[in-house]
Order: sequence, then C-alpha cells, then structure tokens
Amino acid sequence: MNYINVLFDLDGTLTDPCEGITNSVKYSLEKFGIAEKDNGKLKLFIGPPLEKSFMEYYGFDKNTAQKAVKYYREYFSEKGIYENLLYEGIENVLKELNAQSKNCIIATSKPEIFAIKIVRYFQIEKYFKYIVGSNIEGTFIEKEDIIKSVLEKYKLKNDVTIMVGDRKYDIIGANKNRINSIGVLYGYGTREELEKEKPTYLCNRVNELLQLL
Repeated sequence: MNYINVLFDLDGTLTDPCEGITNSVKYSLEKFGIAEKDNGKLKLFIGPPLEKSFMEYYGFDKNTAQKAVKYYREYFSEKGIYENLLYEGIENVLKELNAQSKNCIIATSKPEIFAIKIVRYFQIEKYFKYIVGSNIEGTFIEKEDIIKSVLEKYKLKNDVTIMVGDRKYDIIGANKNRINSIGVLYGYGTREELEKEKPTYLCNRVNELLQLL
C-alpha cells in the first residue's frame, strides 16, 4: 500500500514513557495510602486512558479515579513528562517518511498539551503535520474518537491512512474507523493482545516500520 497519512500513537510507539508514567501512578496511589511495588501492574497504565485504568486495576469509582488522575498529573506535569526516552531509530523513521512526503500525525489519548510538550522536548515536532490528543478535562479520550476526529477534521482518505500503535486500543480504533494498522511489538502491548484485534501488520522493531510504510 502507498500510505500518505501515518497516524502515530505516542507512548510505547514513539517514546518509552515507562519511568515517568509508573512514577506518576505510584505518586497518585500513595495519596490513597496504596504502596504499589508491582511494576508490572503499573506498566498497565501505559496506553489506555488513566481514569479507566484506575477504575479497572484498583477498583476506584469514577469520582475517586478522577481525583487519582489529578494527583497523577501533579507529578507528571513537573517531573514524569521528562522521565521519558525516544525509541532508538524513531527519528530516522520520521525523517525518511517526511522525505517521502508522507503526512505524519500524532493521535494519542494523552492530553494534547502534554503530547506537544513531549515532542518539543525531543525536538521532533518538525516532523509532524498535526498533533491530536485528548482534552485535559478528561473528555475526548477514546482512541476511536481521536482517530475519527483526525480523519474528519483534516479530510483524510481512509484507504491511504494507517494507524501505528503498541496497544489494542490503537488497533480497535483503527478498525472501527476502517483504516489499516500496524501493531508494534517493541512497546507495551503483548503479541497476544495485538493479534486478538487483527492489525493489518505486526512490527517487531522500529527499523521495520519503513518496510511497511
């Protein structure tokens, strides 16, 4: 396929945010007297909307989950946002896609204001035509809705647009919007998680992305 528009998830796809996100979750849980030592459980917060994760993994009701997100952002906005790494080879992928006149777009469930700060921090903002994320108020967080908004707002054709992401939410969102997808296995979704949602392609390493795109 000759894809013209390439939508990228952020966490676990372009950057490895593990340290910042897990530290932010720990900080938030401590406000409720919870000392979580299982890093595996904390890593489950990488990708999906935070409010849903607090409800699913710690049994918080909606109001408590919303408070937890506020505590999370106290730490994340000051420290966690910078406890982050750009995946090796990602900038080369973006540079090459730009050279081929592809439209690179970020489509993330992370609040848009944080997504913009992160790409500026890593000095990769210049490679993206658009950066689209959720609202800081906790609305517009579903990946399906974010992808739909990108397609409609920028009048992108489905058959030349593809979503690249590491979690099932990216693949589900792509499928519901009738666009192809690449599930990347170097991020935080397992092969089983991704295969279950039937991505168009699976990618083991960053440098394989160019072969698919």
